[in-house]
Amino acid sequence: MSVKIRLQRHGKKGKPFYWVVAADARSKRDGKYLEKIGTYNPNTNPATIDLNLDSAVKWLHNGAQPTDTAKAILSYKGALLKHHLDGGVRKGALTQEQADAKLATWLEAKTGKVDAKKDGLSKVQADAKAVAFKAEQEVNAKRIAAAAQAEADAIAAATPAEEVAEVEASSEEAAEETNEETQA
Repeated sequence: MSVKIRLQRHGKKGKPFYWVVAADARSKRDGKYLEKIGTYNPNTNPATIDLNLDSAVKWLHNGAQPTDTAKAILSYKGALLKHHLDGGVRKGALTQEQADAKLATWLEAKTGKVDAKKDGLSKVQADAKAVAFKAEQEVNAKRIAAAAQAEADAIAAATPAEEVAEVEASSEEAAEETNEETQA
């Protein structure tokens, strides 16, 4: 029986969520599996991967062959490096302490890179929010200025009309007075 480390799809349509499993190569994609090794969520940025490193390395030692995507995930989390270092320990090229130290330094460097990417993404989002907020403030300021201008125009338009009405009223009174004087 050949064993594969592969992904088993879960989640709803358009929002995949995968289990990383060790399964018989002849079983269906989402069918029976031997052991669940971890999970993989590609919907987040960066992708969320939760992997039981020891279980994955155990299956690799027993001859399980990872699929291409599973191999990329195992490599990203350091399972393939640990498997490689364990091979060196078995052959006597290095001690277990040296292998553990190499793995720990590699994991620290990888964690630093992932944290830097997360910080960069959050900074980009914060910058985008700040730019959008500034643009919104400018639009609101223009809108308030336009409303104030329209109100001032309305007041200015109403004021001459009142003055014209007053002038017309005074001219009518003057005309009546002249008519009375001419008739008398």
